Amino acid sequence: MIAPASLSVRRELRGADRLVGGRRTKAPLYTPEERARRDATAWTLVQGILAPLQFLVFAVSLGLVVRYLLTGQGYQMATLSILVKTVLLYTIMITGSVWEKVVFGKWLFARAFFWEDVFSMLVLTLQTAYLASLIFGWGSSRQQMMIAISAYAVYVVNAAQFVLKLREARLEAAGKPA
Repeated sequence: MIAPASLSVRRELRGADRLVGGRRTKAPLYTPEERARRDATAWTLVQGILAPLQFLVFAVSLGLVVRYLLTGQGYQMATLSILVKTVLLYTIMITGSVWEKVVFGKWLFARAFFWEDVFSMLVLTLQTAYLASLIFGWGSSRQQMMIAISAYAVYVVNAAQFVLKLREARLEAAGKPA
């Protein structure tokens, strides 16, 4: 059983901000226990491999989609690249939620990654809308590509969120303010 004093400290660490010496400071990204679980799980490595792979596929796909939108050529390659990006997105979302469960005890929307998960859900929604439009023939091929471009724009924001979070975690580990 956990002592009540320990619970109050734990709640304070989980808050977005905390008072230290009368001043508000940002709560650490990870508690010591969460950091230990993050470092011990193989899911961290999985995320570390999938994230840059997904970004590489995104960059190639973006080029192919833009080429199609500008020239009308390469529809099949652009479509295939979006499908590969979508499979990687679903894979990273599933493995990422497992990672969050292992590290934070929640499948999604853990305190430390709440807004990243919100934007991930928006990307997932837009990619799924693209899939639905492709499968059911909704809209023209150009309209379908515009859905993909919308998903990609939100993905850029989401990727930036995760890069900033990674930077924050590294600075925290080094004992420097984020």
